[in-house]
Amino acid sequence: MAPPQISRVVRVLALVVGTALVATLTGCGSDRPDDGRLQVVAAFYPLAWMAQGVGGDRVDVRSLTGAGQEPHDVELAARDVGAVVDADAVVYLRGFQPAIDDATHEAHDDRVFDAAPAADLDRRVEGGTDPHFWLDPVRFEAVTKAFASFLAQRDPAHAAAYATRRDHVVAQLHALDTQLRHGLASCRHDELVTSHEAFGYLAARYGLRQVGITGIAPEAEPSPRQLAAVSRFVDGHHVDTIYFEPLVSSDIADAVASETGARTAVLDPIESLSRASAGDDYPAVLRADLRTLRRGQGCR
Repeated sequence: MAPPQISRVVRVLALVVGTALVATLTGCGSDRPDDGRLQVVAAFYPLAWMAQGVGGDRVDVRSLTGAGQEPHDVELAARDVGAVVDADAVVYLRGFQPAIDDATHEAHDDRVFDAAPAADLDRRVEGGTDPHFWLDPVRFEAVTKAFASFLAQRDPAHAAAYATRRDHVVAQLHALDTQLRHGLASCRHDELVTSHEAFGYLAARYGLRQVGITGIAPEAEPSPRQLAAVSRFVDGHHVDTIYFEPLVSSDIADAVASETGARTAVLDPIESLSRASAGDDYPAVLRADLRTLRRGQGCR
């Protein structure tokens, strides 16, 4: 594997070449629809859902992470880089997707919205900082309000409309927070054993204790020592359910479940949406996660 410094140089060179190629082929964005809407590029699905919810019919939102795609590993084609450079607004999460981080360096600073400051990413885990703030509706609300203000600055003529739609999105997030708070208020188990540590913000908000078999990287392979330690934890705390993600192999969760007699269940970190998702939008999938957790944690 190439050293991180070399990998970043390669990505930056690819971005420079790709941007120049797109400008040549498309006339610096002349293929964009000229319908008066703001062209918004979102890094991955939850941010696209938020941007569409706040922007409504005033925005045309494009996600750089495709349906069913693992967002951690996204690589951008030249046309994707061109979309970032030409966008009226780019919404991303710094540090989550390296290729998109690099692409934002080519965009105008006043058009780039980084969700990280409003999300207050304060959970350190093995492998880095946990980025999955959107699994905590309270943090997501803070990001939504900050993005609505950003969008109003980009398009002040429609600031009132953005504020109205912001309130609608916030109301949905309030409802989700209430459902999660009540639904997880009284559970037999508060130990949340997951294939990797994507659910820390959700766990912290609603009184659960996340125990990840691996760290923040979903593709990481646990050592025999890690597997043995988690298996002992599952046995010692009488954990019923080991959770794994829909876009990641269940092999790790299956191994612990086989060793301990626990069962497995799918818990979706909602990084992207696909036909396999348990709902057709972010609130529906999070409510499906709540149903899964209530069964797995023995909630009354």
